[in-house]
Amino acid sequence: DALMKEAKADDKVVAITAAMPSGTGLDLFGQAFPTRTFDVGIAEQHAVTFAAGMATEGYKPFVAIYSTFLQRGYDQLVHDVSIQNLPVRFAMDRAGLVGADGATHAGAFDLAYLCCLPNMVVMAAADEAELVHMVATSVAYDAGPIALRYPRGEGVGVEMPEKGEVLPIGKGRIVREGNTVAILSLGTRLGEACKAAEDLAARGLSTTVADARFAKPIDRELVRRLAVEHEVLVTIEEGSVGGFGAQVMQFLAEEGLFDSGLKFRPMVLPDRYQEHDNPAKQYDEAGLNATGIVDTVLKALG
Repeated sequence: DALMKEAKADDKVVAITAAMPSGTGLDLFGQAFPTRTFDVGIAEQHAVTFAAGMATEGYKPFVAIYSTFLQRGYDQLVHDVSIQNLPVRFAMDRAGLVGADGATHAGAFDLAYLCCLPNMVVMAAADEAELVHMVATSVAYDAGPIALRYPRGEGVGVEMPEKGEVLPIGKGRIVREGNTVAILSLGTRLGEACKAAEDLAARGLSTTVADARFAKPIDRELVRRLAVEHEVLVTIEEGSVGGFGAQVMQFLAEEGLFDSGLKFRPMVLPDRYQEHDNPAKQYDEAGLNATGIVDTVLKALG
């Protein structure tokens, strides 16, 4: 819906998918804009290079592919998009755990494989309203490739904006202020982070909660503030080791922010393929819930 609104206002917006029009919602986009919708079949490599070609001609291509299947087009993503610094927009559906679709469809690795690439901007929406803003941000961003990730499933019921706002690149937001513990969430674990903050507050541990919004570039000013003003800093993401938490940890180390005794704990998906189940149960199993966050904080504090 957000992409269709943007396409009505900008005739350079086009959409590309690889045999997943209904899965990505581009079937609706295709009905509204049949000459601006391209289904290339099960050929993710071609989808990425095709999008790169369109970007060189001034179009604003959105490549809508499941996170797990974008892996097939990784070589093209590196050589045809990232090295050329072309403004291709990647809409990565099914980010994180996917329930009954199982390990083959889980989007566990996109944060790790995208954040290591120069020129990439990587966003993760905490809720459906944030996703609308990130679509608008992607349309407006022409300086290079940009990716947004979002999970399978339903929204959380927040009020939807009439129009998407363009977010400042690489800037997060503070959701709750505290002074002892800081939880820096990327993506839809934000609700669990807020629940954890309530639990910690009840135990006398004043807790800040922040929504990172961007995995790359990270909000260096925000991370520095959280590190300096709190005893414990926890990052949480719906992805494998090597993603957002690794970016934060690199920055903390380079800036010497561990030297004052900061207790930093990155929370990521386990280093294994999880069996299919209800997504909530999968995240419980992974420890990426309010209880897991509270346990992580209490252990960090000893």
